[in-house]
Amino acid sequence: MYTNVNGSRDGNRRRILIVEDDEHINGIIHDGLTAAGFLCTRAYSGSEGLLNLAEREYHLIVLDLMLPGLSGEAFMHSLRKERNSGTPVIILSAKDQLDHKLNLFTLGADDYVTKPFELEELIARIHVHIQRTTGEEPVNEFRHKNLVLDSVDYSVRIHGTALNLTRQEYRIVELLLKNPTRVFTKQDLYELAWNEVYLGEDKTITVHISNIRNKIKPHDSEAYIDTIWGIGFRLSR
Repeated sequence: MYTNVNGSRDGNRRRILIVEDDEHINGIIHDGLTAAGFLCTRAYSGSEGLLNLAEREYHLIVLDLMLPGLSGEAFMHSLRKERNSGTPVIILSAKDQLDHKLNLFTLGADDYVTKPFELEELIARIHVHIQRTTGEEPVNEFRHKNLVLDSVDYSVRIHGTALNLTRQEYRIVELLLKNPTRVFTKQDLYELAWNEVYLGEDKTITVHISNIRNKIKPHDSEAYIDTIWGIGFRLSR
């Protein structure tokens, strides 16, 4: 049994517009939100973001301020004043002065995340705002066979017994449980679990997968993680 907070089909998945001109940061956010079950569109300028909004509706916008051409502030003005849109907006900015934050809330921003930021925090904030605007009940428990992950207390249990996982092991299990049909490459898992750039082939991911399997094995003889040779790993079927 598997429960996904955003549904199993694209029509049920929550759509996020990412407006960020830094290609690397945009990519990290896109990959992280996609792994969390969201359907993402990438834009690299304020003008491109507005064009995307003209084509479809989004459940939330992640917006950088320092954009080429149309600034983040101008984007917010257009969104709230000209388009009269109430779509939640989470601002990303390196500026953290109080008067700057207050000005953004005056413009209509719903939340603010200061760079550099933790991807997990951004995802958590996105869930909160979407649940608030859609009235959805939060899904905190994810299951596969006899494995249960609880995202409230950050625990993973098998047959009711808690597994002693490291932070990265927990994150890998979380990614697999939330995306049961996706095959993750080593690069995917490394960048999403460590929130760092993958620098090349190494045994880090293989060792962590092996450790997870070894911690599950004493409690259940079934396979939980499949190796897709030459590609990566996915949740077993």
